[in-house]
Amino acid sequence: MLAEINFDGLIGPSHNYAGLSLGNLASAKNAGGVSAPRAAALQGLEKMRANLKLGLGQGLLLPHDRPNSVWLNQLGTDIAKADARLRANALSASAMWAANAATVSPGPDTQDGRCHLTVANLLTMPHRSHEWKGTLAQLNLAFAHSSFAVHAPVPAPFGDEGAANHMRLCAQHGAPGIEVFVYGVAGGPFPARQHVEASRAVARLNEVRDALFVAQSEEAIAAGAFHNDVVAVANEHVLFCHEQAFADKESFYADLKERLPQVDIIEVPAARVSLADAIQSYLFNAQLVTLPDGGMALIIPTEAKDNLRVWAWLNDLVAGNGPIRQIIPVDVRQSMANGGGPACLRLRVVCDAAHVDPRFLLDEAKIDRLAQLVSLHWPEEIAPDALDNPNLWADIGAARHALLSALQLEVLV
Repeated sequence: MLAEINFDGLIGPSHNYAGLSLGNLASAKNAGGVSAPRAAALQGLEKMRANLKLGLGQGLLLPHDRPNSVWLNQLGTDIAKADARLRANALSASAMWAANAATVSPGPDTQDGRCHLTVANLLTMPHRSHEWKGTLAQLNLAFAHSSFAVHAPVPAPFGDEGAANHMRLCAQHGAPGIEVFVYGVAGGPFPARQHVEASRAVARLNEVRDALFVAQSEEAIAAGAFHNDVVAVANEHVLFCHEQAFADKESFYADLKERLPQVDIIEVPAARVSLADAIQSYLFNAQLVTLPDGGMALIIPTEAKDNLRVWAWLNDLVAGNGPIRQIIPVDVRQSMANGGGPACLRLRVVCDAAHVDPRFLLDEAKIDRLAQLVSLHWPEEIAPDALDNPNLWADIGAARHALLSALQLEVLV
């Protein structure tokens, strides 16, 4: 039976605030701060536990090997000899944001009826550009069943950042859907990370039958919406978005309504919630989910509750008679400080759970074991000047090896 499973990235032991992501305002603001990898990973695991308690399917993607010595060797250096910036790029834990792992097209949407996953190339940012090999290895294991097709990334020079720029709308998860590929053009001083040619290539690789290609607004990119999921999220027949999310929203909405007449577009007006407030609070970088009883819930970061204007609008939303009936705040402050909210941390896959490698699926008992392992092996904190410490590099590697061993996934070493 087809159901949606959220595969969250476990925040890795090298989680630090090096400020590597141009255009990500939170990452830049907190650059040079002291991170807390252990607390970060435990926060993420508690989010996963909360989703399980809601009756949602929950999976896991694992931290990548850090420092990435293979990548440094390809650049003619190693972790000991690399300059500070290159070293930070090699130690990045950004693979935790699983929304950038791949673009997923479920079987009901594809020409061959298989669930297709195309790994993102993440070319725009050096610290993320070397993630794809580790991601591809994991997806090939987790989705090895014949009901899946896993594709290597779109080649250069077309930048693709995965599901963070992809939305799916449908009557229900197991029904055929419309896949919306959102791309960027320009936005003030910040690069547009999703290239339209990459989006079109992913749609072809995934054999998508009904695709829409929509430009993100320049205003949104300039305000710091480096991915579409900072200003919009969709679930089944609901599109939840900011008034200024899209470049030509009238045409987009018209196309959407023609293809899916029952679509419910919930647009947050700029007069109530500015782009600045939306981006600071990560209101839209939320998980919009269908609960087992059929209602929908919006899982938001606690920062959205802390913003008085955002919280007031959300209270008005649930007081109405719309499809979103619950607002659930979660604490992912360590991830948020580096620029990733609840939606960044997960990759949505509509599939038959029986076809997924069980080592990548979670229950509460496994979360308990993972929390114990994290508490034992993850560094408590990482200060900026610690990134050049060989003892830290060794500790990070040992922590990941302990995780792989516990999950019987040593093949990923």
